[in-house]
Amino acid sequence: MRLYLKYVSMILKCQMQYKASFIMTIIGQFLVSFTSFLGVYFMFSRFNSVYGFAFSEVLLCFSVVLMAFSITECFVRGFDVFPRLIKSGDLDRILVRPRNEIFQVLTSNIDFSRFGRLFQAVLMLVYAIPASGVVWTFEKAAAVIFMLIGGIAVFSALFVLYAGISFFTIEGLEFMNIFTDGSREFGKYPLSIYGEGILRFFTFIIPIALFQYYPLLYIIGKSDNPTYIFLPLLGFIFIIPCYLFFKFGVRKYKSTGS
Repeated sequence: MRLYLKYVSMILKCQMQYKASFIMTIIGQFLVSFTSFLGVYFMFSRFNSVYGFAFSEVLLCFSVVLMAFSITECFVRGFDVFPRLIKSGDLDRILVRPRNEIFQVLTSNIDFSRFGRLFQAVLMLVYAIPASGVVWTFEKAAAVIFMLIGGIAVFSALFVLYAGISFFTIEGLEFMNIFTDGSREFGKYPLSIYGEGILRFFTFIIPIALFQYYPLLYIIGKSDNPTYIFLPLLGFIFIIPCYLFFKFGVRKYKSTGS
């Protein structure tokens, strides 16, 4: 952990060398994500609710998803750009070093400009907490924290899965963006509005609903099932097959010769 924090400190100092550029990039990330918020705002300026969910309830859901994705994209971005390591031949150097390849990929690319999106998510959450009308208890506060932790786990697993696929395709597969960037976009609404089939898929195949939908039902009072509080933690189980697939790809890896 000490070495990881050392890497994080070094990368932050490097990115802060050009402070004006760094700050403008953060502002740009904030403004790009702000368009998604405007889409939700204009939707509810026309309709009072969407599939039974009020504006503040949707913002509560959206803010947690965006926060989890922003943190993941900041600190796990090395797996998101993993195909570049394969094509450039940099992965060869990683594999011959004594440190674990997971650690090296994590520290190969940390993008602090994603804090622009994170800041927007925090602002939405600060607004949504009092505006939602939720009677907050310790259990509901814990559910929000578990939603964030579970979201980071699931998004991290998806990035690892994406990196594992890259061993066999060399080029990154764009369809994986449906589950990473796409999840950030359609995750701004509770998944039930897309239909029962979509909800089942994102419950049992890609477990986004476990941290995005079911805990939200408990928080806003649409369900009194206390097990929904802990469902986001099942996202850590999803990491296991994604990690094993990545390790399988490492064993089958052949250098591109770059």
